[in-house]
Amino acid sequence: MSLHLEIASCVRATSKFSDCTKCIDACPESIQLVDNLPSFANNTGVEAASCVGVCPTEAFSLSDFSTTEFFFSFLESKVRLISPKFNVPCISVLSVEHLISLALASEEEITLDLSSYDDTSILYEQIEVRIEEANFVLSSFSEKQLVSNHIPDATSLEAEKESEDEVSSRRSFLGNASLKGVVKHKMTFDEAVEADALKTFALDVNIINKIKEKNLPDKRKILFTTLKHAGVPDAFEVLPEEEVSFTSQKFVDDTCTNCQICYRICPTGALSSDGKFSLIHFDAMLCVKCRLCHDVCEPDAIQLQSGFEIKEFFEPTQRTLATFNIKRCNECGNNFTYTGGEQTCPRCMVEEEEAIFLHSNALSMKTLFEDKNK
Repeated sequence: MSLHLEIASCVRATSKFSDCTKCIDACPESIQLVDNLPSFANNTGVEAASCVGVCPTEAFSLSDFSTTEFFFSFLESKVRLISPKFNVPCISVLSVEHLISLALASEEEITLDLSSYDDTSILYEQIEVRIEEANFVLSSFSEKQLVSNHIPDATSLEAEKESEDEVSSRRSFLGNASLKGVVKHKMTFDEAVEADALKTFALDVNIINKIKEKNLPDKRKILFTTLKHAGVPDAFEVLPEEEVSFTSQKFVDDTCTNCQICYRICPTGALSSDGKFSLIHFDAMLCVKCRLCHDVCEPDAIQLQSGFEIKEFFEPTQRTLATFNIKRCNECGNNFTYTGGEQTCPRCMVEEEEAIFLHSNALSMKTLFEDKNK
């Protein structure tokens, strides 16, 4: 399996101001930044699976494995064990949303097999953290929980298979000790060098056009579906904001200038406006908590609520975070956010100031010229 990045879905490709480092934090040995974009070696594979599960916009994926297809095939099977030994390349490829959805959609308890991981590793810790978060969110409205366990396996068979593979590899090398074999191994060596080369990304016109599209990740659509079939709790809890990694609730303070960047740049359409840009709407169930709107907001007007209301899962609402007084400019006729004074838009005011400056400068130059010629 090889790691793939749909660069148009990456929030760092959307704006140079994005501070998202979730993929790098999850896979510090595999992912790095080059020109502000995630980059990795061509031969990077399942060792970077954790970035697939943690990416808010599902920009990362593994070849020959789809988390969406796994969700449905797993539920169709009778097995209720998730293990890298037979049905996932790595448990870390699953996001918190996937784990919550699987628990809700299954009538039987699901067990996650952690026996393949070193319990002192960063990867093990990341998987445990996701399971804990999924169970914490589930506990606020459901009795269903995920179970993590160490399932014993036939380690002797695995060791025997590895031994056979090693012997076969040695025989293959010795058997090719000829001119043809030397050429073949030279090609293999060159391919290995190419595989280690860094895979970098650039933004062309096609990618920029894709960036402008609003797309909701499949994992959120799956969560929508499973929540519709979950029982509505008698009371709705409010969870601490820092305990929920995949969505949020927001508010906008008085420093907002209605520059329009936040809702224009939001990758999922969680932030939006009307035709006149007279307000800012927010839909928590479309938010993937990528924090892009926070990163691009110059006055830092967008803030996270201290708590997330579970009610949003069952009664999602589009809230109005801010409203603005929109008037038509007396100079150019375009709509703008009116804050008082002359009914002139900021662009026309800047142009007027520049015109006054140029006129004043021209008069000064004329006066200076006339004084020199006296």
